[in-house]
Amino acid sequence: MLDTAIKQQLQAYLGRLQQPIEIVATLDASDKAQEIGELVKEIAELSDKISVRADGNARLKPSFAIGRPGELARVEFAGIPMGHEFTSLVLALLQTGGHPPKVEPEVIDQIKALDGEYKFETFISLSCHNCPDVVQALNLIAVLNPRATSVMIDGAMFQDEVNKRQIMAVPTVFLNGEPFGQGRMTIEEIVAKLDVGAEKRDAEKISAKAPFDVLIVGGGPAGAAAAIYAARKGIRTGVLAERFGGQVLDTMAIENFISVKETDGPKLAAGLEQHVREYEVDIMNLQRADALVPGDDYHEVRTASGAVLKAKSVIVATGARWREMNVPGEREYRGKGVAYCPHCDGPLFKGKRVAVIGGGNSGVEAAIDLAGIVGHVTLLEFANELRADAVLQKKLYSLPNVTVIKEAQTSEVHGDGAKVVGLSYKDRASGEMHRIELEGVFVQIGLLPNTDWLKGTVSLSKHGEIEIDARGQTSVPGVFAAGDATTVPYKQIIIAMGAGATASLGAFDHLIRSSVPVEVAA
Repeated sequence: MLDTAIKQQLQAYLGRLQQPIEIVATLDASDKAQEIGELVKEIAELSDKISVRADGNARLKPSFAIGRPGELARVEFAGIPMGHEFTSLVLALLQTGGHPPKVEPEVIDQIKALDGEYKFETFISLSCHNCPDVVQALNLIAVLNPRATSVMIDGAMFQDEVNKRQIMAVPTVFLNGEPFGQGRMTIEEIVAKLDVGAEKRDAEKISAKAPFDVLIVGGGPAGAAAAIYAARKGIRTGVLAERFGGQVLDTMAIENFISVKETDGPKLAAGLEQHVREYEVDIMNLQRADALVPGDDYHEVRTASGAVLKAKSVIVATGARWREMNVPGEREYRGKGVAYCPHCDGPLFKGKRVAVIGGGNSGVEAAIDLAGIVGHVTLLEFANELRADAVLQKKLYSLPNVTVIKEAQTSEVHGDGAKVVGLSYKDRASGEMHRIELEGVFVQIGLLPNTDWLKGTVSLSKHGEIEIDARGQTSVPGVFAAGDATTVPYKQIIIAMGAGATASLGAFDHLIRSSVPVEVAA
C-alpha cells in the first residue's frame, strides 16, 4: 500500500507521538476495505505507540477512526486518504498522539471553549486541493474538543451518500446533519462561525489598535510583498486580509514562478504567510474591507464587521474573483451543478455530461481535464474563435468526447429545483436558441477586481480596476494599489508580487516626503 520511501518518512513523523493512539477499522467484504485494512496495518507497524482493532461499528463502511485507547475515536476517514489527503491522515495521527498543532494559542483556547455538540461530515474528492485544509481544520477541532467529531467522506467511494444529499461540489461540510459550509475554509473561519460573538470581539480589538504607517488591504501575493517591503523599512505595518493567500489558495499547479520549477497554490500561500510573519507585521485575517475614508493626516479603513483602522498610507491589494455569467439559474444552482473549480468538483461528475463556459486557457484546460473524468464535455465560447494557446486547442480537438461551440451566448442554467439539468444558449450568428441537457456547468470566463467597496473613492477604469501610476499611486494621495485589482496588465502571481513591492516603496517615499513623520521602529 505504502512504498518504502513513504514508510520511512512516515515512521520519522510518528516518532513524534507523545502518547498511544488506537486505529479502529470498520470493514466489509469490499476491495476498498481490504486496502484500508492493509493501510492501517502498515501504519501500526511503524510505531509501537499505535494499535489497531477491526471491530468498529461506524455508519459508513469501509472506514477507520483514530483515537486514544479507552476514548471515543473522534477523527474518522470514510475512504482511503491518499493523494492530497495523505497529509490529513498524518496530522490526525500526530495530533491525536499529542504532537502540538501549528495553530495560534488563542485559536486553540477558542476551540477548547466551544460549548455544544459538533458532528462534522466533510465530503471530499481526492483530487481536490482545497479539501485538505477543511478536513485538517475539522479534525483538529475534534482532537481538541471532546464534544466534536469529524468524518472525511470520499465522494467517489460513497456515491449513494453523494446522491442522497445531492452534493455537487467539494468540500461540502455538514454539521449535525445540516449544511454548514462549502468550499475552502480555514480553521479560523470555521471557529469564528461556531463561536457566537467572536466577530464583535475581534472588531473591538482591531479598532483599538494604534494607527499604522502603512496598512495593506489584501493578503495575496501583492499584499504579502508589500508587507515585507514595508516592514523591512522598520515602519509600523499592518495587513488586513479577508483570506490570507487570496486567490492563490484556489490555484492548482503553478509552473511559471521563476526559480521554482513547480508548486501549488496552498503551498505558495503558506510560504507567503510564513515569510511575512518573519517580520513585525500585524496580520488581521478574516476581515473584509467595506469602506475607505481618505483623510488629511490619516486614512480610515472600515471593515464589514464594524472595525475601524487608521493609517498614514494605505496599499490596496484586494485581488480579483471568478467572473460570473450573470444569467438566470447560475446563482440558484451554485454548488448544485454550477461550479468554478474543475480540479475540485470534476470527480463528482464522473460519467456525466457537463459544459465548460469560456474558450481561454483556463476554459480549455478545464475541458481537457474534465474529458478524462466525465462522459461528455461541451465547451461554449462567446467569440468566433477560441482564445487559448494553440497547443491547448490542438489537445482539445483531439479528444473524442468534447464538442466545441463558438459564438454561443449562454442565456440560462436550468434545474429541477435540486440540481442542474440543462443549459440554454443563443447562436450569435443565427440568433437561434438551443438547449443542452447536462448535469454540470463549469464557468471559466475570467476575473473581476474586488473593488466594489472603493467606488466613489478612488478612480476606477471602465472594468472596475484601480487606476495607478508607475509607483502604484492611486488618485488619492497616500493611497496606493497593486496586483489584480489594478490596471496593471497580465494578471500573474509574479507580476503581482513586483507590483506589491513597487506600491510599498511608493508608499514609503510618500511618507518620508509628506508632512507626517515616519515612526521608525527602534
